[in-house]
Amino acid sequence: MSLPSEPMDPVLADALFRPVRAGNAFEETMERMLQAIRLGVVPPGGRLPPERELSARLGVSRVTLREALRALQESGHVESRRGRYGGTFVRLPASDPLPMPPPGDVEDILTLRYTLETGAAEVAASRSLTPQVRRHLRTCLADCANAPTADYRRTDSRLHLAIAEATAAPSLTATVADARTRLNALLAAIPIIPTNIDHSDDQHKTIIDAILDGDAPTARSAMSEHLAGTAALLRGFLT
Repeated sequence: MSLPSEPMDPVLADALFRPVRAGNAFEETMERMLQAIRLGVVPPGGRLPPERELSARLGVSRVTLREALRALQESGHVESRRGRYGGTFVRLPASDPLPMPPPGDVEDILTLRYTLETGAAEVAASRSLTPQVRRHLRTCLADCANAPTADYRRTDSRLHLAIAEATAAPSLTATVADARTRLNALLAAIPIIPTNIDHSDDQHKTIIDAILDGDAPTARSAMSEHLAGTAALLRGFLT
């Protein structure tokens, strides 16, 4: 029989289990939970607060919270137990599949990506795009949305590069490609999460629609929100 776990550090718990922003609720919930686990706010073998309490603290729906907990269970960070002393408990994975990169490396590539790709989306939306470029953007969007899980990151990379190509700035496209190569090395160290893919697909459509409509401010803000979701997952898993 499992026994009740030791209480959480209330100060750290309040700092981490605080309301998330609405735009990337799932991804930021994952980030907060992973930070709490990695920082030992909830130690190995410790029990997470009940769903009702966590959803209230984080300001997310029970559905969003359960999707995050399911993803954490599949990644080996938590386990669910039944019975009188049941709940969701933190566990240590047997080993990380890849060495953890230094936090500075993660922040460096995330900052570089944000600077490059928000600008690329804005510039692409500001240009008069040829019919060929417009078709290519729509094709890349459809390929990404319809890709099987094993091909998702490849088609996602292709879509983001297509946006850079739409700027008609070869140097920018090459720099985005270099940054994406570094980003993919980080993405390879974290699991592919179906809920995140669905969310990304919706955000991709908003970005492409804004570019095709010539709405530069929306293209930039939509790309910013999209990149923030990926950044939240990478920070949660890797830092």
